[in-house]
Amino acid sequence: MEETMHLVKPDWLKVRPPAGDNYKRIKSLSENLGLHTVCEEAHCPNIGECWGGGTATFMLLGDVCTRGCRFCAVKSGNPHQLVDEFEPVKISAALKEMDLTYVVLTSVDRDDLPDGGATHFAQTIRETRNKCPEMLIEVLTPDFQGDVKSIATLVDAHPDVFAHNLETVERLQSKARDHRASYSQSLNVLRTVKELDRSIYTKSSLMLGLGETDEEVEQAMKDLREAKVDILAIGQYLRPSQWHLIVEQYIAPSKFEEFKQIGESLGFEFVASGPLVRTSYRAGEYFLENLIRRQKSPDLGKTRTDAFHSS
Repeated sequence: MEETMHLVKPDWLKVRPPAGDNYKRIKSLSENLGLHTVCEEAHCPNIGECWGGGTATFMLLGDVCTRGCRFCAVKSGNPHQLVDEFEPVKISAALKEMDLTYVVLTSVDRDDLPDGGATHFAQTIRETRNKCPEMLIEVLTPDFQGDVKSIATLVDAHPDVFAHNLETVERLQSKARDHRASYSQSLNVLRTVKELDRSIYTKSSLMLGLGETDEEVEQAMKDLREAKVDILAIGQYLRPSQWHLIVEQYIAPSKFEEFKQIGESLGFEFVASGPLVRTSYRAGEYFLENLIRRQKSPDLGKTRTDAFHSS
């Protein structure tokens, strides 16, 4: 049965249209430079809040993904190894003008490239560091088909936060994600980051509303903690088109709050959980920004744990 025949979108999922000077400025700059933002490509409901609040998510390596996940609005196809070699410079130049404090760099899956685009990611991080030394950088990456060398290429560029999404519970992986992705492979990406560099914060997300049970969600959280993931985002799946998976259930805000409390009890340093929460979500980034800047400040003399507990 189609989603529209048995489910009505609740009021808590309604958002205001994006507006404001900062939103218009970021949109204009990205369009003029031919850049892609996942905020637009993935139809994110929080675009106004994030762009207006000093953060944005830029999508590297074009807007065509080599995979075809059944939940994602980004278009699929074969980019035929096409890469804009000047993109790292263009991204960093745009960021210097945008007056952002926190940026998320993500990309489509590029299985057509030998390293999945890892070198391009790393170059963009380094260019951004050179031009915007005070800006905090989060990367939201594909799984690179589990290739440790590709993951290490990004880790060596030392982003402040390394995010990779588990997306859904183990039982629903094959239903929601492309066959080249898997639950274990995603967990291994996150685990590998920590094994290579414990100082990098790791982050993942789960989307709810695909028919998962509470027990399955809690097990996924436990598996992420076993992989030493620091930050978790939990949000509602919203159907981008009739081709995509239907929404089985709209989860009430109270249930998201319950999952937040469970996540905190499991030891995540921060859990952003709510109907409109996405991996790149201003509340989570604001927390991380404060945490990382405190950690970097010698004047505060606080350990990472001290900074967390005083937030």
